Amino acid sequence: MVKPMATITKSDKFLPGEARASATRTSPKKILVTVDDSDQSVHAVHYVGSLLRETHDVGVTLFHVLKPMPRELMEHGGSESPEVEDHLGTQLRKDQEDWVRMEGAIEYPILLKALESLGQTGFPIDQVTLKFGHERDIADTIIDEARSGGYGTIVVTRHGTSSAKRLFGNGITDRLLRDVSGVAIWVLG
Repeated sequence: MVKPMATITKSDKFLPGEARASATRTSPKKILVTVDDSDQSVHAVHYVGSLLRETHDVGVTLFHVLKPMPRELMEHGGSESPEVEDHLGTQLRKDQEDWVRMEGAIEYPILLKALESLGQTGFPIDQVTLKFGHERDIADTIIDEARSGGYGTIVVTRHGTSSAKRLFGNGITDRLLRDVSGVAIWVLG
């Protein structure tokens, strides 16, 4: 059974104007659930579904962050020739898109497993979106998705966080708690 460890909502009344404006665009009816291939993640999805299955106006996005893109796909070597530079840039973008598509196909079963777990709770799967992120830093990817998607709640698990990381605040969950404002964060563990 997944036990909620914390529900934290940071007030946005003390934020600077731009941050306050972006924080007010969140919807309490949009929930971002981060998933991976762990049992804790499956249990967290099941908990969310059990809690919200009778709430018909809520949308859930199951969000999985792909492993980091290989270093050689991050940038090309460059060229002094503008034509060659354009060609290298175009080829790099194509290679990056191909990599994301291939990794997404490999890791898609993680999202399907989470969707199946959510559906088993009776949560309406027509209110579920499946999504990947693919940036270098997992916490930044989750934060970017939460902000761009206007989510009112982020659900994460604390699995795999050592006591040293908890003590010194180096984990993904700790970064979310520190860097996200105007959004409820459910930490399940």
